[in-house]
Amino acid sequence: MKPPAFLSLLVLMLQGAASLPEEERGSREGQLGGEGDSDTALRLGDGVLANLSHYDEPADSEDQLPKVKGTSLASSTGMSSAQSTRAPGTAPSSPTVARPTVLGLPAPPTSHGLPTCLVCVCLGSSVYCDDIDLESIPPLPQTTAYLYARFNRISRIRAGDFRGLTKLKRIDLSSNLISSIEDDALRLLPALKGLILPENQLAALPALPAAIEVLDVRRNRLQSSGIQPEAFRALEKLQFLYLADNLLDSIPRPLPLSLRSLHLQNNLIETMQRDTFCDPEEHKHTRRRLEDIRLDGNPINLSLFASAYFCLPRLPVGRFT
Repeated sequence: MKPPAFLSLLVLMLQGAASLPEEERGSREGQLGGEGDSDTALRLGDGVLANLSHYDEPADSEDQLPKVKGTSLASSTGMSSAQSTRAPGTAPSSPTVARPTVLGLPAPPTSHGLPTCLVCVCLGSSVYCDDIDLESIPPLPQTTAYLYARFNRISRIRAGDFRGLTKLKRIDLSSNLISSIEDDALRLLPALKGLILPENQLAALPALPAAIEVLDVRRNRLQSSGIQPEAFRALEKLQFLYLADNLLDSIPRPLPLSLRSLHLQNNLIETMQRDTFCDPEEHKHTRRRLEDIRLDGNPINLSLFASAYFCLPRLPVGRFT
């Protein structure tokens, strides 16, 4: 073939390729063995090319973040501002969880600076404060019916310690250091039936509520002068009176007709009045309820005072010689 004819044929081929679509032109180039532009073609294998001209460059990473309106990332994940700004590598602070009281009421603070039901155990209407080094009566929930504060260091019961506790039925303050009880501390408790105060340091009894049924003041320092005259006469529901191991030199009287048990052992009693238990003018009357009287451990000779207990169903326990 002559050279001018060859050049003419080559020009026609180049013009025809330029008029083809881009994709077809690229395939033709691949068929011809051309590698194409280095920016738009990548050799994948033997004679195989990938055209990268259709893939846009990835946008900036900031442009890919979702747009959040009216809030921050910290608030959207439930984090507080303090948590979202804490330094890297520091552990998040755990939330403070308050212990609920069993009574379901906000418990008042004690002398420890903590709510009563966090220091004591509150179960229903009962409050247990045993052996926790209390020095005073803690403020109690209004629903308290039973208080147990044994084996503590309580030294005094004040007038306001039980104010407003109209449902309080039993107080047990055994084995404390109680040396005084103000008169108005107990007198105005309408539901109080049991007052348990053994192993304290009481020298005198306060005014007592009319509904009381059990009074236990064993192992104190109680003196006869510390019991008001006729202190028990108005206690028409009193059934159990325990005054053993004290410093009494006489039997308190008059005693209510409701009384069933009277414990006076290990005192300093030397004598007895004729009307201590019985009415000297009414010899036919029998005091059947009072079946348990203990006077053992006293210097009294019971055989010298037979007229004082002729109305009793049983003789007192004590020395008769």
